[in-house]
Amino acid sequence: MARRWTIEEEREKRGELIEFYVNQNKTIAEIGKILGIAEGGVFDRMKRLNIPTTPEKKLHYLNRKWSNINFPDFSNKLAEFFGIVLGDGHLSLGQVWIYINNNTDRNYNPYVKELIKSLFSVKPGVSYRKDQDMMNLFLSSVDLLKFLRKRGLFASNKVRDQVDVPSWIFTKDSYKKSFLRGFFDTDGSVYKLRFGVQMGFCNRSIPLLRSTRKILLDLEYHPSNVSIYKVYLTRKPDLYRYAKEIGFGNPKHLERAKKFGIIH
Repeated sequence: MARRWTIEEEREKRGELIEFYVNQNKTIAEIGKILGIAEGGVFDRMKRLNIPTTPEKKLHYLNRKWSNINFPDFSNKLAEFFGIVLGDGHLSLGQVWIYINNNTDRNYNPYVKELIKSLFSVKPGVSYRKDQDMMNLFLSSVDLLKFLRKRGLFASNKVRDQVDVPSWIFTKDSYKKSFLRGFFDTDGSVYKLRFGVQMGFCNRSIPLLRSTRKILLDLEYHPSNVSIYKVYLTRKPDLYRYAKEIGFGNPKHLERAKKFGIIH
């Protein structure tokens, strides 16, 4: 966890970023080169200091905006992408970000990149935090953000805004299953209990957890009530069925499911 800055350090770093980003109109990438830190580190610092990003005002913004981006119809893949973003993503002004832990989820990176490419016909940009622990995948497109928001994806500040599952996800069972896979891959965990195994969906948005529980009930699973920012599956038949019918895109969860006997 990052050390808490003193008031003087916070004032100094905020002033430095405002000078570069606002007054000199430099991009996050340009600021990273000046300060000697990764692009993702600059973004995280701006987020920490509540400095809004305005990529559309940058001189090179149009060069970074993909003109050949695809805007897909409703689909299982789009539902899974929504689950991923609501789990470990963020929408800023002009950009979509997905954060992947480079230590625990390294093998999940290719899966997410391929999903993005298959949906939008472009490869995401990649940036790393200075310590290389976190990989940030991003797409820069105002039009893409408009497209996603029209389809109900709001993830600017998921905890503050208490985001929810878009209504179209509930129109097909296949959408529900795909959404669950993306959401669990990013915000889920498989772990051993004293007398069994449990799968938990964890998020600090209560509406999102309640809707996740509703989806599980709709699919005839037996989830717990929402408790301490989690929803659980504990019954063995539910665990076996989830692994068979929904599955895992994240190899970390697949390995743990095999280790604990959920997958035979």
